[in-house]
Amino acid sequence: MEESKKDKLVVLIGPTAVGKTKLSIELAKKLNAEIISGDSMQIYKGMDIGTAKISIDEMEGIPHHLIDIKEPHENFSVAEFQVAVRKLITDIHSRGKLPMIVGGTGLYIQSVIYDYQFTDDASNPEYRKTLEQQANDHGVDSLYQELKEIDLESAGRIHPNNVRRVIRALEIYKLTGKTMTEYMKEQKQELIYDVALVGLTMDRDKLYDRINDRVDLMIESGLLEEVSTFHSQGLRDCQSIQAIGYKELYRYLDGSLSLEEAINELKQNTRRYAKRQLTWFRNKMDVKWFDMTGKNGFEEKFNEIYKYIAGKLGI
Repeated sequence: MEESKKDKLVVLIGPTAVGKTKLSIELAKKLNAEIISGDSMQIYKGMDIGTAKISIDEMEGIPHHLIDIKEPHENFSVAEFQVAVRKLITDIHSRGKLPMIVGGTGLYIQSVIYDYQFTDDASNPEYRKTLEQQANDHGVDSLYQELKEIDLESAGRIHPNNVRRVIRALEIYKLTGKTMTEYMKEQKQELIYDVALVGLTMDRDKLYDRINDRVDLMIESGLLEEVSTFHSQGLRDCQSIQAIGYKELYRYLDGSLSLEEAINELKQNTRRYAKRQLTWFRNKMDVKWFDMTGKNGFEEKFNEIYKYIAGKLGI
């Protein structure tokens, strides 16, 4: 595909609490853009406080997509995300608007903007049922230990309780002879859109302070009540409850942590996640970084970022 024929796309990434929401709204206004959420947990209905989901007021009239599209008990795969977002990009362009993906889930965004093929052919329902039975009989940890033996890197990326993803990684290895990690490394890093890929960063101490403050605000805003609703409904062992903010408070509600311990663990896990997000983006994607540490320079930083996008996309 010729460069000039590729659809234009803005991608705004960065760790949690760095300030993507405010900037994305201002950019969308100036760029005549619609926003596609690139967050793997904001797809779930009812998970509002814990995912820092944008409110209707905060949207300021800017259309947002892929928010509140799944029930908390449902799964959502990277492959589904890829199909949904690529369709949205085409649709938004057809209305004369500019699509802008905003979020922090690296693999999800990578799957959309690069020529990324999924292993749809590597599927064996019988083998999958065998693994599901093993998980039921002996616990998911037995499967997770198998995954660690064949693919330590994928095991480090997948939560031990995420049965579906652990089984998927084992299924791919069984059917292709390649680990999930090997498969991902073979993917072509060829952009299929004309992309302005903007990353926000911040002094680590300041970012960690913002994360801690955000968690305190979430608790004040009713995060425990939000999580208690799912807990009382018996929602367990599903993708949504693996989200940071939910799994820690589940441990409190189950009686294995005090509330203070759960909140401290939530802060620590969020800080670690922010660090992993930055590492992912720096290693996997060609990002133009902008430091948001300055206290009084939002307008100046906004203009700098807007100028970069306009220049990169020729708009």
